[in-house]
Amino acid sequence: MKGSTYRRCSCRDPKTGKELGSSCPKRNSRNHCTYSIRQELSPREDGSRRSFARGGYNSLKAAQADLDHIRALMGLAESDDPEGIQLIAEMLTEVSGEKLPLPDVEETRRRLKAGQDLVGSLTVAEWLDRWLAGKRIRKSGISRYETDVRVHLKPHIGDRRLDRLRVSHLSDMFTAIADANAELLEQNAQRHAAVEELAAVPWKGVENRARRKAMKAAIDAMPPFRRVTGPSTRQHIKAALRTALNDAIGQQIITFNPAAHVEIDPVRKPKALVWTDERVGRWEQTGEKPSPVMVWTPEQTGAFLDFVAADRLYAMWHLIAFRGLRRGEACGQPWSETNLDRHSLTVTGQLVQDGWEVEASEPKTDSGFRVVALDDDTVEVLEQHRKQQEADRAVWGSAWVNTGLVFTQEDGSWLHPGKVTDLFERLVAASGLPPIRLHDLRHGAATLMLAAGVDVKIVSDTLGHSDTRITRDIYQSVLPHVGKNAAEATAKLVPLQRKAEEEKAARKAAKSAKKAKKAKATNTGKGNGKPKRKVSPQAKAKHQKPGK
Repeated sequence: MKGSTYRRCSCRDPKTGKELGSSCPKRNSRNHCTYSIRQELSPREDGSRRSFARGGYNSLKAAQADLDHIRALMGLAESDDPEGIQLIAEMLTEVSGEKLPLPDVEETRRRLKAGQDLVGSLTVAEWLDRWLAGKRIRKSGISRYETDVRVHLKPHIGDRRLDRLRVSHLSDMFTAIADANAELLEQNAQRHAAVEELAAVPWKGVENRARRKAMKAAIDAMPPFRRVTGPSTRQHIKAALRTALNDAIGQQIITFNPAAHVEIDPVRKPKALVWTDERVGRWEQTGEKPSPVMVWTPEQTGAFLDFVAADRLYAMWHLIAFRGLRRGEACGQPWSETNLDRHSLTVTGQLVQDGWEVEASEPKTDSGFRVVALDDDTVEVLEQHRKQQEADRAVWGSAWVNTGLVFTQEDGSWLHPGKVTDLFERLVAASGLPPIRLHDLRHGAATLMLAAGVDVKIVSDTLGHSDTRITRDIYQSVLPHVGKNAAEATAKLVPLQRKAEEEKAARKAAKSAKKAKKAKATNTGKGNGKPKRKVSPQAKAKHQKPGK
C-alpha cells in the first residue's frame, strides 16, 4: 500500500489566514519546515478508506524511520489472514487518532499470535470496574471486593496501564499503605491524648469553661479516629488484585500477574488458648485476654449452658457449643433440613450479614454442605425448642412470620446475626465467666471433640472444613488434662537408664524404711534388742506369791 514522507510548512498568509505551502519564502531554509508521513491502511469493512498520518518530524530520517516501523507492523499479518490485517489497521488507526507512541513490533507480534488486544491502553481501574461488573458471587463478597478496589487499588494503581503493571508498583502501593498506617496511628494518638486532657478539665469556672471550649474546637479540627489497614486486610487486597489479574490473563489481556509475586507481611493467625485457672486469675486482675481467640474448659462451657438454660435461644447456644455450627449457619438452619428422628441435620444455607443488611445465602464452599450428627441430649433440647416455637406461633396467630427456620425472633422472623452476637456477649458478661466470642464456641466444640478422641477427619467434616489441616492448625486447642495425659504416655515410651536406677534406688529405700519401721514397732527392750514379753493379768495373778 502507498506510503510517503513529505515536507510541510505551517506558515500562513497574514491577510487570508491560509497556509502558504510551497509559496512560503522560507521554505528552502534547512530547519524551517517539518516532515510528515502518511500510510494507507486496509479499508474498513464498509469499504471506506483509512490511513495513518503523523507530522512534526524534525528530519526526513526520523520520518522515514517511523514510516518503516508502520510498514513492519503491517507486515505482521499474513496476506491470507484478513482478520489479522483488520486488527493491525484498527490498531494503527487508534494510535494515529490518539497520537500514541508506535507499538513495539515484537510485542505486537506476540499479542497478535496470542489473540490479545493489540493496543494496551486499558488501565487497571477500567479493568477492575469491568471485572467487578462480571462477578457472580454473593453480595457480601462483592461489597468486600468493591471496598478494596475503591479505597486502595484505584487510588494507588488505578491510572496505570494494565499491561504495564509491575511488581514494583504493587510494592510501592503496600509501602504507601504502611506509611499511611503510621500517620493514622499518630493522628489517633494525638486525638486520644486531647480527649483525655479534655476529660480532666473541670466543668465549673469561667476559665475552665473557656478552656474546654477551645479544646473541643481543637479536637473537632483534628482528623477523626480511623482504623488502620491491618495485615489481614492487606492480604485480602493482594488476593483481590491477584484474582482480578488472573481473570485478565484468562481473557488473554495480559500474560503476567504481578500480584502473585509481590511480598507483604504475613498474617499470623492467633492461636486458640484455653481459659486455665492461671489465665482466669490474670484476667480478673488486669481484664486482659491472653489471646483474641479463647476457649472455655468443659466445666466453663457447662457453667455457661446452665446459666442460660432459661434463655429463649438456649437451643442455639447448645447446638453451637456441641456441634460447632457457624453463626450464620445456625441462624439460617431450616426445620426441613433438621431430622430429629434420625439424629441429624443438614447444613444447606446460612444468613449472611452485609453491612447491617441480612441475606440468605448458600454455604461459602462445597464442604459447607454437610450432614451433622446429633447426640441424644441435643435432640431433646431441639424438641423442647420446637414445642416452645409452636406455642409462640399460637400466641402470634396471623402475625406469625413463617420463615421455616429453627431459630427465629419471637414472631418467627429472621434472627439478625449481629444481634445474636451482641446477645451472646451480654450473656457471657452476666455469667461472670471469662470472655469468649460467639465463634469461640465453635472452637470449643472442635476442642471437645478432639479431646474426646474423635477422629480428626470426622471433626473436620462436622465443622465443614475442606481439609483436616485446617482443623489441626486452627481448632486443636489442647485442654490441660489432655495435654498432661499425652505427655505422660509419650514419656513412658522411652526407656532411660537413669530412670531405671532411680526406680531401683527408690524401691531399695522404701524396703529399708519399711524394715526400720517394723523394727521400731517391735523393739521395746534395751540392750539386747529382744522384745519384752507381754503378760496377761490372769497369768500375773497365778504366779504371784500368797500374802502379797
